[in-house]
Amino acid sequence: AVVSTQSTGVPSTAGMQSTVKTSGLMRQRIQHVPDRIERITRAIEQRDFATFGEITMRDSNEMHAVCLDTFPPIAYLNDTSHQIIRSVHKFNFDKGTVRAAYTFDAGPNAVLFCEDRDYSELKGMITNQFFGDKVTQLIECKLGCGPMILK
Repeated sequence: AVVSTQSTGVPSTAGMQSTVKTSGLMRQRIQHVPDRIERITRAIEQRDFATFGEITMRDSNEMHAVCLDTFPPIAYLNDTSHQIIRSVHKFNFDKGTVRAAYTFDAGPNAVLFCEDRDYSELKGMITNQFFGDKVTQLIECKLGCGPMILK
């Protein structure tokens, strides 16, 4: 979901360099990377979307918390980004499990994940709630042969 095409003001490489130098949370985050990689790899191999989605969202949230812990703080997300996050959590709450997931890179644009069974409903929700003044474009990507582990 494209929320903004404007530059964030802090390029991701420069932001990461500043974060590594100034964020105490970043040092803690790095300690958990091997375990997180192992758990998300297992979730992909087992086609466990709920676990994949939770790890993906928690990782995104943690990365943006680390950005805010940087000095001076870096805030890539905007109000619409936060509204999308809340909408995805409500979608999952209504389903009783994680059926949609989000992640954000160094900017306010959401990357959303779901399985085929939830695609139309999730797309409809995002379109109805955000398209127009808050989301200017939806870019749809589908899997080819499915996820693969490359070694």
